[in-house]
Amino acid sequence: MAAVDQSSSSSRRYFDWYPLEETAIDTEPAVALLPSDFHHSFDALSVSEDGDDTLALRPLMRRPTPKKKVRKVLKSVINSVISCNRHPSSLDHPTLGSRVIGTLFGYRKGHVHFAFQSDPGSIPALLVELATPTCCLVKEMASGLVRIALECERERSGCGGQKGRSRGRPLLQEPVWRTYCNGRKSGYAVARECTMGDMRVLRSVQAITMGAGVLPGSGPEGELMYMRARFERVVGSRDSEAFYMINPDGTGGPELSIFLLRV
Repeated sequence: MAAVDQSSSSSRRYFDWYPLEETAIDTEPAVALLPSDFHHSFDALSVSEDGDDTLALRPLMRRPTPKKKVRKVLKSVINSVISCNRHPSSLDHPTLGSRVIGTLFGYRKGHVHFAFQSDPGSIPALLVELATPTCCLVKEMASGLVRIALECERERSGCGGQKGRSRGRPLLQEPVWRTYCNGRKSGYAVARECTMGDMRVLRSVQAITMGAGVLPGSGPEGELMYMRARFERVVGSRDSEAFYMINPDGTGGPELSIFLLRV
């Protein structure tokens, strides 16, 4: 069975295609079609009066299109194409409520990533890559309670040492964080755009409410480990938020807490 050309199959959804009929060879002189000029259009074809086979074209003069209008049309077309094909990670930044889903994942020999989602199938409102190796965080969590603090600095505008106003960026959209794990400095964390690989990991654990384990398969950095749970989100101010892991039995303190601070 011959492979079907995808371009032709997609075109048949919008156009009706008919087979060409066999016709007798026309002995009349062929007409050469001329490309239309940008400032002209040809509204009619007429045979010259002297009886020869040449065709006379009557151009209809048009007023040149203003450059601003052309730019506006091109800009609208480009924006429509980008909006139809843009990556999921570039969509409008999602928001979080008081209860969120948190997922920590990473290769055993790689770095830890954690993501917060409003629901299991949504795009993460926050996806951060820590400098902490996954194996180190696993050992830390096995020993007891884990407190992760992420700190960033306000962006201020001013001169002469005077403090200016903050830029007003939402706390969850800060790009770089200083990381502290149980009071010890652990390098820097970087906010990342959610890639298709990240979404595949989140969708593979979408049905899990709470648990930890290893996903099937492995990469060059070892096995892909994950931990997933529900978190309670507490907003202290526009410069501070906290995420407390909710225990399934409702007893005891949270085993994992993540704090976001802008200082």
